[in-house]
Amino acid sequence: MTQPLTLHTLSTAPGSRPRRRRVGRGNGSRGTTSGRGTKGQRSRTGGTRGLIRRSMRSLMERVAKNRGFTSLTAKLVPVNVRELELHFSDGATIGMAELVHKGLLRSADRGVKILGMGKVTKKLTVRAHAFSATARESIEKAGGKAVIMGFVPAAPKKE
Repeated sequence: MTQPLTLHTLSTAPGSRPRRRRVGRGNGSRGTTSGRGTKGQRSRTGGTRGLIRRSMRSLMERVAKNRGFTSLTAKLVPVNVRELELHFSDGATIGMAELVHKGLLRSADRGVKILGMGKVTKKLTVRAHAFSATARESIEKAGGKAVIMGFVPAAPKKE
């Protein structure tokens, strides 16, 4: 019969945690210098705390890493046509407010792009900032309209 798995019966697999090397315990284990070499700042206790590199490299290490850039163009939030098919009835007019209300968008701050994954059988009028070619085709094939909204909001700036 095996023990039940509880917090006090847990243990690691044998050999998964190697024993810690004990240094500075006489000549039988790592000798008198404990692998630090003989004399010098680095051999002393706390000797590595105040070491300073004097070079261009040290200057580069102190400068904050600000690589790349933040685009001011908003990244459009994708919504597939299969979600429109599921959440909206026939003849519905779909805009940003309706998408937020149904939970397909978190907020109306960013633009939306309708993608063509799935099928549309309902006649929908969809207002969005962009459409993929397959999404536009499937909406229009079902008898609906794909209307492009002109203004795309700016992306939020990083602080």
